[in-house]
Amino acid sequence: MAAEPWNRLNIPYPSALSSVRIHFSPKTDVNVKTLLVENEKVLTLIHSEILQTEIRLLYELLHILNNSYKGNKTFKGLKQVEQCINRLKNMKLDVALQELTDLCPNRIQRGLGVQAGECDVPSQPKLEWLCLKVLGAAHLMSCTLNRCSRAFVLSKQQMKLEEFVILNVVITSLLSRLWVIFRGVLASLSTLYQQLLEFLKEVAHIRPMPFLTGFSLPGDMAQFLDPSHALLLTKQRRYDPCAKDHKENQQRRKNSVKVKNQGQNRKFKEDLGVAVERDLVLDADMKPFLTIFRNLTEVKSLPQESHKAEKKQMFKQQARKATTFIDMANHLEEMILWCKSQKMEKEKRILTFLRLKCQRMKCLEAAGYK
Repeated sequence: MAAEPWNRLNIPYPSALSSVRIHFSPKTDVNVKTLLVENEKVLTLIHSEILQTEIRLLYELLHILNNSYKGNKTFKGLKQVEQCINRLKNMKLDVALQELTDLCPNRIQRGLGVQAGECDVPSQPKLEWLCLKVLGAAHLMSCTLNRCSRAFVLSKQQMKLEEFVILNVVITSLLSRLWVIFRGVLASLSTLYQQLLEFLKEVAHIRPMPFLTGFSLPGDMAQFLDPSHALLLTKQRRYDPCAKDHKENQQRRKNSVKVKNQGQNRKFKEDLGVAVERDLVLDADMKPFLTIFRNLTEVKSLPQESHKAEKKQMFKQQARKATTFIDMANHLEEMILWCKSQKMEKEKRILTFLRLKCQRMKCLEAAGYK
């Protein structure tokens, strides 16, 4: 089965004119200007020093861990992230986008084109070829996000087992930063693709020169990507001109509340939309009453606490009497169920971690170790 045209390392270049002269209106001027702005955003992200530094750090980690860490699953996950980054470099997306910048008219040429009524712009085959490049890069970004998430989960599992803690902290932080950067690149590619489609429709209407015959370009990047990564595109925050004014109104209300309640014993720290923090300034004569209520609460809960203490003591005795890791795992399982029934989440998590360690020590016990 032949691969999709966007899923190729080297997409065949169209054997046609790269630029054509079309009727140039103010609307076309706006479309070209918007396309150049979005194209420059993608180029800035790809060539950013932050991304290049993180990629160099990934290469250095893989070089250092190549011999001693080769059979580890986290190392294999990092290698998959490296493969996606190398494929992105090999497809030369930045070169294609730079060609688009060179083919589009600059500000002076657009002004002259509006006056003359015509100007040279990229042709339909060139724009369709660029759309395939952007689709392939977006799909590659989607795969890279998946690989980063998978390697992050594997590294986090090792941290829970207290294996290579410092190394896994470095790996998780690196993968988190790469994930955030690649998500930004994916969002920028989606916006660029939309502008390419709009400009392509206008050029194809004036000078039709179809290049793609057996493949139709998707109308939206979200339809092309996986549902999980399409959701990332919809979650991008849009600029709201009223948000700044709303925030200033909230700050003004907050300050007015502070001034109004400044002389009262009960101090309120109000902020609309945020959890309210209240600091009670109590008089000295209220302390005896609070002490009585506190002692009353302790007396009411005394039978329940004593029952818990007896149960904990019984579990401790059973744990001391355990002679094998299998017995210890069984006792821990019973303790975990009891903690779950008592809603003791912290103790339950600690015991679950100890039970996992007992499960790992069974193989040593089977080999004759005590």
